[in-house]
Amino acid sequence: MQSQITSLSPDLKRLRDEGFDIRINHGHLFVHDIPYVNENREIQRGILITQLNRSQTQVDGSVKEIAGRPTTHVAFFIGELPCYSNGIPIEPLRRPSRTKIAEGIMPNWAFSIKPEGKVPENYYNLVTNYVQMMETHAREIDSKVTARSFNLVETEEESVFNYFDTNSSRAEIVSISSKLKEYKIGIIGLGGTGSYILDLVAKTEVKEIHLFDGDYFLQHNAFRAPGAASKEEISLKQKKTSYYHAIYSKMRKGIIDHSDYFSSDDLRFLKDLDFVFMCFDEGSIKQKIVQRLEELDKPFIDVGISVELVDNESLIGTLKVVSSKKGCRNFLRENNRIDFSDAEDDLYNENIQIAELNSLNACLAVIKWKKYFGFYQDKNHENFTYYSTNDHNFLENDHCA
Repeated sequence: MQSQITSLSPDLKRLRDEGFDIRINHGHLFVHDIPYVNENREIQRGILITQLNRSQTQVDGSVKEIAGRPTTHVAFFIGELPCYSNGIPIEPLRRPSRTKIAEGIMPNWAFSIKPEGKVPENYYNLVTNYVQMMETHAREIDSKVTARSFNLVETEEESVFNYFDTNSSRAEIVSISSKLKEYKIGIIGLGGTGSYILDLVAKTEVKEIHLFDGDYFLQHNAFRAPGAASKEEISLKQKKTSYYHAIYSKMRKGIIDHSDYFSSDDLRFLKDLDFVFMCFDEGSIKQKIVQRLEELDKPFIDVGISVELVDNESLIGTLKVVSSKKGCRNFLRENNRIDFSDAEDDLYNENIQIAELNSLNACLAVIKWKKYFGFYQDKNHENFTYYSTNDHNFLENDHCA
């Protein structure tokens, strides 16, 4: 509820997005980690508290709570009496408090400053007015101190994330990001490209991410995977699905690992998925997956990379992204866009480590996936993208809306 009120209230949202540690408790707005100077010229941290006036608004047909306009200019403070940088008390703030906010919460001071003789029109102005009166003098002693601490922002229990997505909030794209909400995504194959796709998809609000791979995360995998695996993690010789589940569960819920290679028995899982990324080479099972996805009329993306050795001196890398959705299936067969052979001679299969190709392929695939769900505008409606390091051109084809 706290995150919801904050996100829907422009003044509270601005405080949070600028890095203030704000919390709503006992009908009050608490602002933690406010720097100030005490009489010994020491920089301390205090808590600013003000009564939160709540209001209501209509959002998508339902009534939501938001912050109303402040009804008072008074703010309480837990800490010593704030001073100027020379240790002399700021007399306008010397107003002892006997107010009890809640059990165990007894402010030391009650600030009562009216800028221009008026109650601030919003909580952003109210908070920053008082913060500036204290922070300015602390910064005269240490220019690096700030009330904008960017402490961890907790999220609501129903969120898929373990902490709040302040990135979307700061960028003002929460409503666009929420277009990806509630979907169940499958990633078949957690090699170089599949692992980068996971890294990107995990940072969206999708409800579930199903991981399919029977391989183990070994030393060579670390050089074409996102992040940095420790020696201890590599020594565990754990399944890739277990390794990635442990990493991304730190950030979010809904990571579901299937620690076996995808087989015909696993085709049953496809009916419960909303979108599938295919990131592997075995053509025989890929053909069965494509056939089943088309029967279910499910959208999917197939990615592929090949690497050619030139005169034992350099490499040529090529990558492709093939997407398929309802009404746009024919191009797959007409142009043989998906390779259903079990290739064995591709140099890439010899474990050459090319993380940049993996990550670029994943980025293109995820961008196309986000186009499908309306996150990005899709003007060209391309369903096939090809890139070569040699000519450095992106080719697109199979346009279908």
